[in-house]
Amino acid sequence: MSASFLVALLGDGIGPSLSPALHMEEARRLGLRYDYRIVDLAGRADVDLADELRRLEEAGFDAANVTHPYKQAVVEHATRLSPTVRRLGSANLVLLGQDGRTAHNTDCSGFRTALGRFLADGRPGRVAGRTVLQVGAGGAGLATAAALVDMGVDRIVVHDVDPSATRALLGRFGGTSGPAHGRLLDGGGSLHGWLPRADGVVHVTPVGMAAHPGVAFDVDLLRPDAWVAEVVYRPLETELVRRARARGLATLDGGAMAVAQAADSLRLITGRDPDEPRMRAHFARLVAT
Repeated sequence: MSASFLVALLGDGIGPSLSPALHMEEARRLGLRYDYRIVDLAGRADVDLADELRRLEEAGFDAANVTHPYKQAVVEHATRLSPTVRRLGSANLVLLGQDGRTAHNTDCSGFRTALGRFLADGRPGRVAGRTVLQVGAGGAGLATAAALVDMGVDRIVVHDVDPSATRALLGRFGGTSGPAHGRLLDGGGSLHGWLPRADGVVHVTPVGMAAHPGVAFDVDLLRPDAWVAEVVYRPLETELVRRARARGLATLDGGAMAVAQAADSLRLITGRDPDEPRMRAHFARLVAT
């Protein structure tokens, strides 16, 4: 008899998520029984995450993926934290079981995998020793910044419209000391001075999503040999991706991170190794339809 898993996605306004279809189809291909249900907390003024997790446990759920805006808040309700979650203070997966709740962050590993594959294909060149500008310092920005540090980027310049978010991100990585000191810099109030100096840009804000159209920075200020990495994947071709490709810039869309983090989540939930190329092909079909 095949193994069976019951998984939830906790978030706000997540009805259109592609995660259920992506997870369940790959689990089926792996010979597993896998039910992935959306728990949309949209419109709830006072969400009690402890109660939500308790209800999932009582209903027999094995795990919960967690998305905006609960990735940081859910950490305090976990029994154990993975090293990455301890480092970032943010989680997007909680494994549920009789021995407690274990929080993981597959956003970080997923982005590292996606960007590493993108930079290794010969177009943009090696990321190590370069200057990368990160636009956005929220929960997802913690994961992408950690990935950039781990990949050996010499200088990571962080900009956010909320200066306190930038300061909080830098503080999470050691502030004025620690292994990231001297590599993570505050981009200050204006992007214009940094855009022409960047070898690559990582965009980690909601701008470009269907509900937040537009672009967060002027693509025309980038050098012609710069690359752009996007994390938004609904739509897959955001305005940023469209403009960057129109300029001929090497561009990574948000689907790559979405699939890589889903594969890492599946691996942690089931103990099985998903076929990531197969998942990428399935994701492309889901987006197309």
